[in-house]
Amino acid sequence: MHSLRLLWAAQNEEVWLRRKRNASRRCLKRIGEMPDALFREQFRLNKQTFDELCLDLRNHTALRGTREIPVEIKVLCALSFLATGSYQKIVGMTQHLPQRTTSRCIRQVVDALNSHYMSSKWIVFPQTRQERSRIRQEFQRRFHIPGVIGCIDCTHIALIRPNENEHQFYNRKGYHSLNVQMICDYDLKIINVNAKYGGATHDALYWQLVKFNHICVNYIKMVNKLGDSGYPQRAWLMTPISNAVPGSQEEIYTKRHILARNCIERCFGLLKARWRCLLKHRTLHYHPHVATKIIVACCILHNIALDARLPPPSDTTEYHDGNMAEQHDDHNVSEQHDNPNVIEVNSSNPNNQEDLICGRAMLRCLVDRM
Repeated sequence: MHSLRLLWAAQNEEVWLRRKRNASRRCLKRIGEMPDALFREQFRLNKQTFDELCLDLRNHTALRGTREIPVEIKVLCALSFLATGSYQKIVGMTQHLPQRTTSRCIRQVVDALNSHYMSSKWIVFPQTRQERSRIRQEFQRRFHIPGVIGCIDCTHIALIRPNENEHQFYNRKGYHSLNVQMICDYDLKIINVNAKYGGATHDALYWQLVKFNHICVNYIKMVNKLGDSGYPQRAWLMTPISNAVPGSQEEIYTKRHILARNCIERCFGLLKARWRCLLKHRTLHYHPHVATKIIVACCILHNIALDARLPPPSDTTEYHDGNMAEQHDDHNVSEQHDNPNVIEVNSSNPNNQEDLICGRAMLRCLVDRM
């Protein structure tokens, strides 16, 4: 009899808690009353952009709400997690959701953001001649280096130790991560992202694995992207010149190259400052496949925030500086090589040798224009 009373009391408590959570969530319908600055600080988007995002997810993805948990609550829950990188239980408390429901909401929203509609809408490599021309002109105007349509680099996103193929995710800095390769334009907009490979993958090997070259082959006669010396020199990928003679055209080119390529460093800094779950000390407690989806979702939200011209978070400078230190550390390690083009995955391959020769010839032409 005593056990039945305890069971009855526990059931009544669960019913009471569920009713309380439902009532609290109904109060969240008054989210419009929240000050704009507070809403933006907590969820990283303004109210108009949030409404448009919910409309897109509802109409063009598999994300659906219920009477108890509408789409807006699910999106708010996911945004809060991505913006803070906090534990699901803590995130759920802010939305009056239990941990299990919070986890389900986050995964549903992340999957929806990774849908073909959202990814093809917000992460797009410039396809038309007009788009590429506009980006080249802006790079030329800002950094005085011709022909550039993007800057490429990799950044590490920490995650817990995987149960399978652990060695593929252990990076040279001593922790497990995904090595995420991105390309951004002059406005820090991400136009390509790949987060499929572990932290043990070197940038140059990443270039070979991703096989991004098929996009560049149609534009072989122009300089497409800027990369650091961790990448191989190609006709469509310009790298800096090590040990350039002071005052020479090579030094002028390298200074302009570094200044322009700083766009991708700033892009990483802003991305991690706005979506703190990507910060090293937050660590994604997910399987690498799920972590990849979270990273892509953050990149899509990054571009959405840029399109809405939202100001950076108030703490952007702090995390930007930390990210810059990490990125410069990568750059310095690459610069230890006497020749920035020595990092080749398979230098005995004749095609690689031909690509390298063409790349050096294109680099020479570009330097002569400085």
